[in-house]
Order: sequence, then C-alpha cells, then structure tokens
Amino acid sequence: MKAQGIDTARIKPDRFCNFVAIDWSGAAGERHAGIAIAHCALDGAAPRLVQGDRKWSRPDVLQFLAQDLPDNCLVGLDLGISLPFADCGAFFPGWDQSPPDARSLWAFIDHICAGDLHLGAGSMVDHPQASRYFRRHGGREGDLFQLPGTNHRRGRLRVTENQQAALGCAPYSNFNLVGAAQVGKSSLTGMRVLHKLGGAVPVWPIDPLPVSGSAIVEIYTTIAAIAAGRTAGRSKMNNYAELNAGLFTLGCPKMADGGQLDDHSADALLTAAWLRGAAFNPDFWRPKGLKNKIAQTEGWTFGAV
Repeated sequence: MKAQGIDTARIKPDRFCNFVAIDWSGAAGERHAGIAIAHCALDGAAPRLVQGDRKWSRPDVLQFLAQDLPDNCLVGLDLGISLPFADCGAFFPGWDQSPPDARSLWAFIDHICAGDLHLGAGSMVDHPQASRYFRRHGGREGDLFQLPGTNHRRGRLRVTENQQAALGCAPYSNFNLVGAAQVGKSSLTGMRVLHKLGGAVPVWPIDPLPVSGSAIVEIYTTIAAIAAGRTAGRSKMNNYAELNAGLFTLGCPKMADGGQLDDHSADALLTAAWLRGAAFNPDFWRPKGLKNKIAQTEGWTFGAV
C-alpha cells in the first residue's frame, strides 16, 4: 500500500486558491492571544490577519474550520497532529488501551478530556496512566517519558520531528509539557479539535489528499521562517520590518506597517505566504520517510523533507 496523499498529479497550479495558517495555543482558559489566523490568496497579494483584533477561542477556530473556510483552502495548523508511535510501535507502549492510529488517538484524548472546558486537555496529562508518559511542570516526569533506546532530553520524537531536526530546527516531544519550547499542550488540544471536526476537512497525510476542496496539514512555523531567510534560533518576529523582509524573500508583497505586531500574528502571516508557494512543491507531498504506517499513526509536518 502506498503512503497516503502522495499523488502529486493532484497538485495543479490552481489546486488550492486560498491558504490559511493558524498559530495555535494549548494554554488554559477560554480566549487566547496566542491564537492567530492569517489568510493569503492565490492572487499574489500580501497576507492578512483574519479578525486580527479578536482573541480566538479553540471552539471559535473549530467553527471557522468547519463552516467559514474559503474555497479550496490549504490550512496549516501549527501543532503536532499526533504522538510518537514508530519508535516503540505504540503511542503508549505497555498500556492495553493505547490506540492503534491517529484518528483513534484523537477520539481517545477527546473522550478522556470530555469534561475539560474550552477544548482543554488537562485531564489527559493528569490521567493516572497517561501521565506516566508525560513530562509535566513541577519536576513531575513520568516513569515512561524516557523509554529504553529513546533517551533524549527532548523526549520521544516522531519520524517527521527527526526530519525537522535535520533541517536545523530543534523540535521537542509532544509528550513534553515543560518549557517555552513545549508543544505538548497545543498538540493535545489540537487533536481534540481535529476529532470534533469529524472529517469535515481531510487532514493530510492521515487522510488522502482530495482531488478538490480544502485540506489541513501540520505546519511548523520555523520551517517557513527558514525558507524566508531567517534561522531557527531567530525565527520569531515582532515588528513589520522583520516580517516584510521575510515576505520579500518569499516573493510576497510587503504589508503596511500597522504598528505593534506580536510574534503569533507574524508567524501566521509569514507561514500563510509560505504555504502559497509550498503547496505546489511536489517534494513536500512525498517526503522520503512518509510510509503508509507513519501516515496513519504519526502523520507528518508539511515541508519537512
């Protein structure tokens, strides 16, 4: 069986007409300054923030994905769409309830967290068994966070995260919930959103890339920043001069200086512009490490080749 979604004949010059990048947050609470949504059209214009003066909630973003996407839209979500599987042959090795694939994992997390408000994921990381696999605040590292043969200070990594590292990025495990670089909470809350989306928008490569219509991919905004001439260590931007320099490198028109710019909005804007070009790069749809089992369990980060 082929890996999902690598039929590059489907990527025509007008396959996608719109490009949306979503900078995500797994923080507690209802509304988050860390969530930003940017849109870029195929017409070559500069990107723009979608309701840039709004503090989005995770349910708001779920509604946006389900009901308000522009036509034929490639959506990039800045979060991990799954957990490591290939290294140990399971998400949660030794636990008889460990799900067999990514979609089952999303349902599993959503079920455990059913009582968490605002699509949070606190119940997952505090679950008596699940918590054994996570590194949590207060020096609480589960006894299964580091497994034999996977000893690494960043924790267990997916195949795609090892590929991110080869590009010069510094990915951390989605089982790590500590530190400024942690993405675990973002990923767990994002998986709840993907589950509740119910297949309304396919998620590549867990789902095959459809011939038409919209699709969701996992993004890592640092990959877009590197493509725009920045380094992994200097990927964050907080002013329009830096953002416009990156947009220029990507062949995108500059944005008008709107004053204060936070790094979440800058990440979303730059990545939306990057997606507009990256979407038609056939290599991004057929990375060498993407096998069918990986596609269905771990997923992949778009652009990690």
